[in-house]
Amino acid sequence: MNSSSIFPFSAKPLAELKVHWVKSSQKWLFTVSLCCLGIMCLGSQAQAQAPANTNPNPPAAATTATAAAPSADYDRSKVPPVTAASRPGLFVLPPTNPGFYSLLDLITGNKREKPPVAPYAPFALLTTPAYDIDFRYLDTPGHEKDFFDPVKRMDLGNDWLLSFGGNFWYRYTHETDSRLNAAGTNNDFHMLRTRFHADLWYKDKVRLFAEGIDARAFGSELPPLVTDRNHADILNLFTDIKVASVNNGPVYVRVGRQEMLYGSQRLISTLDWVNTRRTFQGVKAFWRTPTWDVDAFWMRPMVIEKGNVDNWDTQQNFYGLWATNKPKPGHLVDLYFLSLDNNRNLSSANVLAGNILQGNSNLHTLGGRFAGNFDNLLYELEGMYQFGQRSNLDISAFAVATGVGYRLPLPMNPQGWIRYDFASGDSKSNDGRSNTFNQLFPFGHYYMGFLDRVGRQNIHDINAQFTLHPMPWVTFISQYHRFYLANNTDYLYNAAGLATMRDPTGQSGSHVGDEIDFRANFHVSRHQDVLVGYSKLFSGNYLEKQRPGISADLFYVQYNIRF
Repeated sequence: MNSSSIFPFSAKPLAELKVHWVKSSQKWLFTVSLCCLGIMCLGSQAQAQAPANTNPNPPAAATTATAAAPSADYDRSKVPPVTAASRPGLFVLPPTNPGFYSLLDLITGNKREKPPVAPYAPFALLTTPAYDIDFRYLDTPGHEKDFFDPVKRMDLGNDWLLSFGGNFWYRYTHETDSRLNAAGTNNDFHMLRTRFHADLWYKDKVRLFAEGIDARAFGSELPPLVTDRNHADILNLFTDIKVASVNNGPVYVRVGRQEMLYGSQRLISTLDWVNTRRTFQGVKAFWRTPTWDVDAFWMRPMVIEKGNVDNWDTQQNFYGLWATNKPKPGHLVDLYFLSLDNNRNLSSANVLAGNILQGNSNLHTLGGRFAGNFDNLLYELEGMYQFGQRSNLDISAFAVATGVGYRLPLPMNPQGWIRYDFASGDSKSNDGRSNTFNQLFPFGHYYMGFLDRVGRQNIHDINAQFTLHPMPWVTFISQYHRFYLANNTDYLYNAAGLATMRDPTGQSGSHVGDEIDFRANFHVSRHQDVLVGYSKLFSGNYLEKQRPGISADLFYVQYNIRF
């Protein structure tokens, strides 16, 4: 990170807050740390001046009433203005019938009439950023109690809220013919990830959010991927400032390091599968109402540096406008315009590598999406068109994702999807045009197979998904993919958007192969999940000729705890 904008705070009135431009990462981090410390001290002082509570165990209703109305000039129930996670493609309607909603419920005999109110999705993978986890239900009288409630929404004086939270996971992975390597090397390794965050609010006007991450990997036969390790670093560090209220919806400006997640996550995602997650740095303005979410942003992606504080990529600028309309419950419409400028000076011959970090480019993506359900009928359609220039080549590329699903009104909540995904490829490298779709910053793992051998570039994917809940606390998901190259002479791109192999003659054919994926998630308790998965890739004609004898598969077990 060479430069960044921050909002330093002191005990001065909010009207005197000023924006400062800081040119070095060290100054930026040091200044924000001082800001956090200053506001923490101010909050502690306010708490010390507040009258002491003489009753160590007040009634729950009284506590809620006191906490719910500390100030008359803002609505505490709307702090923070959480952005609800958008439905991805292949979404699953959760069970709602009476039953045991965790293994702990089963052990204790706590059969529930309906799903419990809980901030976390009952699954080991959670792409939702920590700053959008919703704990506002704690202000509702009679809410279910939890061991970690005391560290959430703590009152510091009349107008301050402070929360802490975190996450730890461990994953064991076994890969056969890992990464389709020509030597057929297998890979066994372990990953650990720890996250911890602090969230401070002044009324509904100012927010400071800080989250650290420590990601480690060990025991692998192959060199670890860049996304496997990031020792003691910053995942999120930003401030929100409320600048207006439009049609009863707040408008905020967010400045600093922040994760981003939009729509189906085909183009922008936190990428929770990898050990490090994906984050950006820059400025975002956002407006929230019951029917509209509108964001405008300018960002630079962070470059992972295992042993150092991550810096932002000064050669990439990512900016866009994203609007989500929720016309009625169960349905949504996404409309967006995104631009990625890359200032690297590489020759056009390198463009065929397909990596978004390569080649001078001005890439624009225009898209829209419809998704929802009519009772048990599920649907989704998303279209994306790209234009601009890459290394003096005119870009014209597109992608389509569509599918229909159905939930059967039977025990175990069975649901199925049939889908088709397409992303264009380049048939000619010397026609002055670039037709290979750029998948930007996706959660490709979720859509294109858990082996990560196929990305949303130059591909046809005919796929299906089937899910079951044998019990409400057990989720079983199976997927089938049949992959074909869109253009035989373009590359096969992996989940990271990197070109892995190519037959310029096109004689290897287009059938890449078939993949099956199985996942079983066991929701142990409100805070804990265990995920077990297996994936297998069956080589088609293309892979048989490019990597003879390859028999790739993947097995993993993951334990996850959140608080």
